[in-house]
Amino acid sequence: MSSEKIELYSSKYYIACATGGFLACAPTHSGVLPLDLVKCRLQVKPGLYKGNLDGIKSIIKTEGLRKVFTGIGPTFIGYGLQGSGKYGFYEVFKKKYSDFFGVSNAYVYMLASASAEFLADIALCPFESMKVKIQTTLPPNPVVGLYSNLYSGLVPLWFRQIPYTCVKFTSFEKIVELIYASFLTKPKEQYSKIQQTGVSFAGGYVAGIFCALVSHPADVMVSLINNESGKGEPMMSAVGRIYKRIGFSGLWNGLGARIVMIGTLTGFQWLIYDSFKVSIGLPTTGH
Repeated sequence: MSSEKIELYSSKYYIACATGGFLACAPTHSGVLPLDLVKCRLQVKPGLYKGNLDGIKSIIKTEGLRKVFTGIGPTFIGYGLQGSGKYGFYEVFKKKYSDFFGVSNAYVYMLASASAEFLADIALCPFESMKVKIQTTLPPNPVVGLYSNLYSGLVPLWFRQIPYTCVKFTSFEKIVELIYASFLTKPKEQYSKIQQTGVSFAGGYVAGIFCALVSHPADVMVSLINNESGKGEPMMSAVGRIYKRIGFSGLWNGLGARIVMIGTLTGFQWLIYDSFKVSIGLPTTGH
């Protein structure tokens, strides 16, 4: 980015936010891939591993160290593109809706994040499908069925990601607001940029735990649909067939791994995103 000051809500501002979103999401999702791999396999085949650590150890022992990062290509690209859309469009819609309604509150954050995620998931969906197929084919096969039905999981992905992102952005904004109002003694502007990004990390981590809880059932369904989708099978037919087999309790398979994974990556995403904004002269997110 240029060293000249970026005007808030200008085209350069939104491009910067999209760039920050890519930098925040591509490496963090890739970094927690070992946990994601265990989580996806447990969703598809409950009882395969005793837990997160056992799963990682088992994969290293039976498949080799590199295999804990199975699916890193589509993960890096897909979540990088999704991050650009999620953060970039969120800033666009937050400004538009705030101006339209004349307020900036939780309802605006929720509406803006839902609108942004709807668009971001269109970019993510084919890469998410590739990732799940690669991760859950046992023994791993990087090519089998890779390009079939790449958008078969789009609607379940929306059901997973839109509530997830609404919680992610809305709870983050409110948690950061609460931290400054109730736990710190000075207004945000009186803290250093490093301290502000520390608050961003804390707010992001707590928000990530809420995200995992809200979106986990849909996450299980996305994994199973992408793993089992038959050619030409209607999406709702697949959902009904899978739910009949796994039941309500099956929708919570792999929750422990996902709470650790999502809390960690969400905290680091906000840390990276706001650190990038600070590095180019923009304020951190939140009031």
